[in-house]
Amino acid sequence: MPNTLAEIILSKKLLKPSELKKLQGEAAESEKTLEDLIYEKKVIPPEDLAKAKAEFFNLPHKDLTGESIPTELSRAIPLETVTYYKFIPFARKGDKLSVGMVNPRDPGALEALRFIGVWRHLEIETYVISKKNFDEILRQYRPLAEEAKEALKELEKELRPSRIIKRPIPKKSEDVERAISQAPISKVVAVILRHAVERSASDIHIEPTDKELKIRFRIDGILHTSLLLPRRHHSAVVTRIKILANLKIDEARIPQDGRFSTRVEGREIDLRVSTLPTANGEKVALRILEKGGKLLKLEGLGFWGRGLEILKKNIEKPYGMTLLTGPTGCGKSTTLYAITHILNKEGVNIVTLEDPVEYFVEGVNQSQIRPDIGYTFASGLRSIVRQDPDVILVGEIRDKETAELAVHAALTGHIVLSTLHTNNAIGVIPRLIDMGVPSFLISTSLNVAIAQRLVRRLCEHCREEVSIPKKERDLVIKELSEVPESLRPDINFQNLKFYKGKGCKYCNYKGKSGRVAIFELLAMTDQLEKIIGASPTGTEILKEAKRQGMITMKQDGIIKALKGIVSLEEVLQVVEV
Repeated sequence: MPNTLAEIILSKKLLKPSELKKLQGEAAESEKTLEDLIYEKKVIPPEDLAKAKAEFFNLPHKDLTGESIPTELSRAIPLETVTYYKFIPFARKGDKLSVGMVNPRDPGALEALRFIGVWRHLEIETYVISKKNFDEILRQYRPLAEEAKEALKELEKELRPSRIIKRPIPKKSEDVERAISQAPISKVVAVILRHAVERSASDIHIEPTDKELKIRFRIDGILHTSLLLPRRHHSAVVTRIKILANLKIDEARIPQDGRFSTRVEGREIDLRVSTLPTANGEKVALRILEKGGKLLKLEGLGFWGRGLEILKKNIEKPYGMTLLTGPTGCGKSTTLYAITHILNKEGVNIVTLEDPVEYFVEGVNQSQIRPDIGYTFASGLRSIVRQDPDVILVGEIRDKETAELAVHAALTGHIVLSTLHTNNAIGVIPRLIDMGVPSFLISTSLNVAIAQRLVRRLCEHCREEVSIPKKERDLVIKELSEVPESLRPDINFQNLKFYKGKGCKYCNYKGKSGRVAIFELLAMTDQLEKIIGASPTGTEILKEAKRQGMITMKQDGIIKALKGIVSLEEVLQVVEV
């Protein structure tokens, strides 16, 4: 009869004995529990493990995915107790309180629950829940506004004139940091950072207005106001962030850039900081970057069919340029990192020039430019070619000098990955010509040009079929009729189906969850080389793109809308109609 988690796992055949033994060794070395390591590495689905534990302990299992707990329940048991013992109340009916437990046989947790039952005059019903469920519900247990309110109360007490007392100045640097981290304003900033990470925000905006300090999170590309603080706390919040990012705290007249790392809920997080002087004071923007974040595969980004084949074929070539194009924030860097991950092999020397380095990738030599000291994309590129690289990633081609150096690197046996700012893939060639790159060099160095945009994914749990106006239906039919029949999925033009997100507990009632890219790819061909050599016009390049069977971003988005991945409405908003 199994009596440990390891034995339960083996009895249910959730892992092979060799896999379990390896995890046990890693857990011992890292001083983590076996369950924590399984959760981090995702080697067993969380609910499968919870069901196995529930069956063994003869307790009911509860899947709380997407559930919301009533506000009054978050006051039934103190947060510190919930966090320490890893149990959480999720429902109450009369005198019965339903509690989900991660460790259903933890004697300390059981004793604490018995005490709470007597204290609150409640009958406690215990269920087994997954650690994933526990972490999700815990986020609801400490709302941002309430946590910030408590931290602000401490800050207000600290700022009262009658409360100001002289404290001894810490002498050691670690003592200084400890004193700063324990200050009330540090707790306010820590609360903001943690909630942003928990809500999967990509950016935090701290914006002073005339009357208040607005905190906004960017989630799935959309900014949401998450917290309003009193205006008088603006200086303290900004100063704390500047200290963390090692910026000048007495300089508010010019923009500053910095970076710092922190640990949130066991995850290593990098934060890129930018300050900007405004009429109401300094605005701060923080980009959230998870250290060691999992790089998506090309299919996960949104590549499919012909486009996926073209990209894979071209990045396997021993030299030449692959250029990504699109506006700021359209996911170009993510796609470049995904390509770099494919090329990152033992016998390959990859060197990058970035502004700034967003994700640190093991095995890749990443360098950040410093224009203030003359270390630019152009000067860095000259140095990189002397480092015997196989692959060169240049964050952006901004000027003639960088463009020419990138082209020459591609012609001398290097794979070059970079980005441009143009509206579409066809615009890459005229843009390079405008920068002064001779057309005959473009035709021999460019492998593929890719344009992309980001569109919010529909929640797969609540998407439903909808009808669209005749005008949009006619537009869809027109666009799809231009896609070669051999390249488009099976489409019934008489019964086109489109979808929207209704909103449910899994997507926080937004109808959308995450983002996916829509693409168009223009590959270099013999015909395109001839066109480029004869001073091409946009019309001529477009004609060749159609001959190739290029699927435009709009067409790619429409096909993804027909598959129920995104909504047609958002596709038409993102691309030019």
